[in-house]
Amino acid sequence: MGLGDIADSITRQIEAIGDATSEALFEPVIRIGVTGLSRAGKTVFITSLVANLMNRGRMPGLVAAADGRIQTAFLQPQPDDTVPRFDFETHLAAMTGPTPHWPASTRTTSELRLSFRVQPSGLLGGLRGPRTVHLDIVDYPGEWLLDLSLLDLSYADWAAQVLERIKGRSQAQAYLGRLEQVDGAVPLDEVQAKELAQAFSSYLRTAREDGYSDCTPGRFLLPGDMEGSPALTFAPIARPDTTPRKSLWREMERRFEAYKSRVVKPFFRDHFSKIDRQIVLVDVLGAIHAGPAALEDLRRAMADILTAFRPGANAFLSSLFLGRRVERILFAATKADHLHHSQHPRLTAITEALLRDARDRADFAGAKTAAMSIAALRTTVEETVEHDGEELDCVRGQLLDGGKTAAFYPGDLPEDPTRLLVPARDGAEKWLDADYQIMRFAPAAVSLKSGEGPPHIRLDKAVEFLIGDRL
Repeated sequence: MGLGDIADSITRQIEAIGDATSEALFEPVIRIGVTGLSRAGKTVFITSLVANLMNRGRMPGLVAAADGRIQTAFLQPQPDDTVPRFDFETHLAAMTGPTPHWPASTRTTSELRLSFRVQPSGLLGGLRGPRTVHLDIVDYPGEWLLDLSLLDLSYADWAAQVLERIKGRSQAQAYLGRLEQVDGAVPLDEVQAKELAQAFSSYLRTAREDGYSDCTPGRFLLPGDMEGSPALTFAPIARPDTTPRKSLWREMERRFEAYKSRVVKPFFRDHFSKIDRQIVLVDVLGAIHAGPAALEDLRRAMADILTAFRPGANAFLSSLFLGRRVERILFAATKADHLHHSQHPRLTAITEALLRDARDRADFAGAKTAAMSIAALRTTVEETVEHDGEELDCVRGQLLDGGKTAAFYPGDLPEDPTRLLVPARDGAEKWLDADYQIMRFAPAAVSLKSGEGPPHIRLDKAVEFLIGDRL
């Protein structure tokens, strides 16, 4: 560790002491991280979460709301002046306006502060006045979280793992074909390096579109103002027998290390390490629809994600000297409104089995974890239809493509999750006994009564698990 790292560590410890003392003695702050992989619904989740916490008519599962202890909830300026504000008002208007549509997806880190006035409970609750509790909601792309696993890898290890993992994927064949003409021992050619980085980025985008989750480095998909920079101009290549100075391999290796030090470490330091509650949104239905390979890829990705967390009890002194620990982690399977409620327990069971390895790591470290099936914004209604003499439990909604309203039966999820997980682990190319379908629904038109937030499924229970103990 260099002198700069030591000084930076001391500065963070001093800041942690001040923050922890202020929270303990005055107004407590809960920092909740919201992440998930592409299309898991982070923006919709945060928007509906805030709207339903400000208007709690649809939140009976949040005990503090049901008991009337939350007197009011209101937005305040966020504490981090350098982090963009989550555009709650624009997103809510998109979801609930006269012509509802899905808001733009997460492309960078953003934050929002929601403050509560809460009447304490217990024997002395009546003798004390209301207190203020701040909820800082931090939104960040799940692809960036996956990048944290790169910190423990060398370029050689990362490149070998990636090339081994993608060699059988049709989406990667164009990139792998290009690598056949590449010799990492030759001197760096900047044009060649740029073409390789662009070709690898193209593979990552295609793989993500087709349901794969292990799409790192994450900034290749969401480069922002770093697009074209050397720290984003590298790609995995085969290691040559010799790696002379100024060779293509050596420069790829240097840029990979620059990516870790200039991109990944600042994200961990400035955002991720300060989170003490976390929800990971998972598009389990999308992975099942994409097939066994995508489901197995999702399982591995979620296990990798949890290695980035520092779970455990968030005791006062430990938060001063060791940094925060994520106390509670919720793995939420989104888009539960795409299924009839009779299948929700099966979706939850599949999510629990899918994340078993990841959850065991967190539980062993002392964090509380849970799995749940939710829909942050309900877009369908349920109905039973008769087809070929058989009654089918369906959902009806407006299709995103074409705008027609249709009833949809996605197929029965298995009661035993191993019927999906075992073929996925064994490398099956397709499901043998079923064809699981999904549809893309548009937001339904809603007419909200006074005191009501947007319709949802189990959002209140998710919030109760995440922050109910602090309210």
